[in-house]
Amino acid sequence: MTAPLPDHRLDALRAALSLPTPTFRAADLPLPAGLTAAQTEEAAALALHWGAPRAALAWSREPLRRAAAHLRLGDPNAARAELAAEADSARVALLRARAAALDGHPGAGQQAEAARTLARQEGDSAALIAAVTLLAEGQQVDPYAALRTLAEGLKVAEIAGQSADPHLLAVLAHTQARLNGRKGQATAAKALDRSAPRSPARVLALLTLARPEEAFAEGRAGDLHPGWWAVTAAPTPSTSAGTARTAVDG
Repeated sequence: MTAPLPDHRLDALRAALSLPTPTFRAADLPLPAGLTAAQTEEAAALALHWGAPRAALAWSREPLRRAAAHLRLGDPNAARAELAAEADSARVALLRARAAALDGHPGAGQQAEAARTLARQEGDSAALIAAVTLLAEGQQVDPYAALRTLAEGLKVAEIAGQSADPHLLAVLAHTQARLNGRKGQATAAKALDRSAPRSPARVLALLTLARPEEAFAEGRAGDLHPGWWAVTAAPTPSTSAGTARTAVDG
């Protein structure tokens, strides 16, 4: 009995999505006809990953994926509407925390803390890594506190035998650069290598590498709201901020 042939119906979409930003055209993404609902959701997930959130919204019916796409586009209220009927979970809490952060809500940090707690309870390593990343974005007034927070995400990836998440690495690089420019740039280069085109991770890595024109081109092509790199506007920390150093200090 022979194995079934692989399904290549999404190959053209994958190829179009993975194009580098100068040649990427979100309006030209080919979604094949006759896909199953599961295949269409796979296409939407690919679109979101590769920086095409409007295509993800057009194709997906999954509330969490749609909420994530709305957040890429900078529409926290639409994201909250998608999540209104969802049961509490780490991933739902995380999306709500990101919405609060994009709104500049003063309670965003507390919501990120709650998402981290739920992720620990559920054993959801991906949600935990994303939660500590968001939490560290709000801790930039004390870079050492942010570094300690990010260290948990690095440890989780290490235990799982996974590479460090590129968004976490990009926030880590920015944080390190506030203390040691050379260390931050080295980490930013790693984040850039691992990041998807038009993703928040890539924009933040390029900004840390002092390549703003490329960064903003990536953001525009991915329809990213500027709130995704608001971390770069954090005030410069005082020299006395934080004393306990970690393995990821600059």
